Amino acid sequence: MDRKRKILLVVVICLAVILAAFAVTGGVILSHASGDTGEFSYLLVLGTAVEGTEPSSMLRDRIEAAYTYLSAHPQVICIVSGYQSGNGAISEAECMFRELVEMGIEADRIWMEPNASSTVENLEFSLKLIEEKTGARPDTLGILSSEFHLLRAKMFAAEQNVNCVTIPAKTTDMSTFCRYFLREIVMVWYYSIF
Repeated sequence: MDRKRKILLVVVICLAVILAAFAVTGGVILSHASGDTGEFSYLLVLGTAVEGTEPSSMLRDRIEAAYTYLSAHPQVICIVSGYQSGNGAISEAECMFRELVEMGIEADRIWMEPNASSTVENLEFSLKLIEEKTGARPDTLGILSSEFHLLRAKMFAAEQNVNCVTIPAKTTDMSTFCRYFLREIVMVWYYSIF
């Protein structure tokens, strides 16, 4: 076999391995997309983009899933977490708070954490907020996010030494789901490696 064919074979094998790794990772992400069952006292809702003062479509999906869960579980306290990004006139936390209150969730059941700019910070800052307000850190935390994001949220919760019960927010826009699902595969690999 000449040199060019050997190089081509190595390239093809490398691409096949990368595609297989992506497919397996995608499968693992989807296996966590239906969420978990279990009891908890605090539900952390992870923020995402705000457009002015309005939730993006993905944030709207999360708000609606949070409303459904909180309506069915009136004893659960909600922590909405997320900072004010460049496109937002208010923080993700404030946007979620406003929307949930407007939908009928009692304001005193919703605690705002407006500083977190990443999933790691969402968890870290929200656990700290719970501890400041109650004097104790919970052993188990409910985490609500888009279905494709639940695996990584679980990975970060384990890093914070907290058990988590994941609640999925179904992404209603298919193009958004596809784009963020592919991004999530890369992020899981990035987190796993670095």
